[in-house]
Order: sequence, then structure tokens, then C-alpha cells
Amino acid sequence: MARYAVVLLLLLAAGCATAAPVPPVSEPPVVAPQAATPQPVATPVAPAKTAPAKPVTTPAAPRVAAAPRAPATPPVAAATPLAAPLDLHALEAQLRATKAIGLFTKISLKNQVDDLMKQFRDHYGGKTTRTMTELRRSYDLLIMKVLSLLQDDDRQLASAIVSSREAIWGLLSDQNKFANL
Repeated sequence: MARYAVVLLLLLAAGCATAAPVPPVSEPPVVAPQAATPQPVATPVAPAKTAPAKPVTTPAAPRVAAAPRAPATPPVAAATPLAAPLDLHALEAQLRATKAIGLFTKISLKNQVDDLMKQFRDHYGGKTTRTMTELRRSYDLLIMKVLSLLQDDDRQLASAIVSSREAIWGLLSDQNKFANL
């Protein structure tokens, strides 16, 4: 029973923490040089015979060149504090105790966690053709469901699950770690 609760907690915690998508690096717009606006040419007045006349020229329009592209590098995350160690038993206890999820919903969630755990066991045992990508999708959907149930009435637990989401996925997606659950 405790094993299932740990898995449920793992699944619940791992689902909603997603990183914001990184926008693609776009090139700066290339600005076409504008044609020089014609300047009215003044008619020269014949100066005194002392100096020859200089020709009248119009200044050329400045050329706009595209800025050189910086090499595409992934954004460096700001110094983030290290996450606290994953405490599955505490998350499980909080899930059982929360009043944000009703009893029948908790039973339904436990059944869904059990089904997902079976899918992982079958995957690692070679009994299924489900891929890790498909398992991740199922995991994410289950976590999102739990978070949607918690987000309004138990924000602290929802936050704890979000911050534990990837750690739980790390346990599920590693065959050796999964075997030790």
C-alpha cells in the first residue's frame, strides 16, 4: 500500500512543473537602405573673380547594415537554489490529508496511479510496445489532473508537487530506480 502511495505521490508531483518554452532566436530585421531624398540644388551666384566656385553636392543617405548575428546559445538559467531532497512519504501524507480532493476522487486517482505503475512494469519487462514518450504523456496527464484538483484549495501541496515533478519522473523513467520503488 505504501508503495502505491509513493508512486501516486511521485506521479502527482511530477506532472505540472514545466519550463516555459524558450522563444526561438530570431534574426534582427533587415532594413533596406532608403533612397536619398532629392535636395533642391541652389543656383550658384557668380562669386567675385577671387576664388573658383565649389561644386554643390548632396549628402548620401546613410546605409543601414544588419547587425551581426550572435551565435545561438541556450539561455543560462539564473542561479536557482537547489531543490530540497524529494520526500515521497511527506507528499503522500499530504495528498491523503488534503481536503481539496474528495474521497472518491482520491480512490480514482489511486487506481490511475496503479494503472500507470503497471504500464511502467510492463514496459521494463518487455511486455508492451508502449514507448517512454507515451508513458511520459500519461504521467504528465495524471499530474496535471491532480494539480487541477489542488490548485484552488491547496496551493502549498500543488506547489510541492510541481517542484517534485521532474524528480519523480526521474525515478519512474530509470529502470533501476523504478525497481527500488
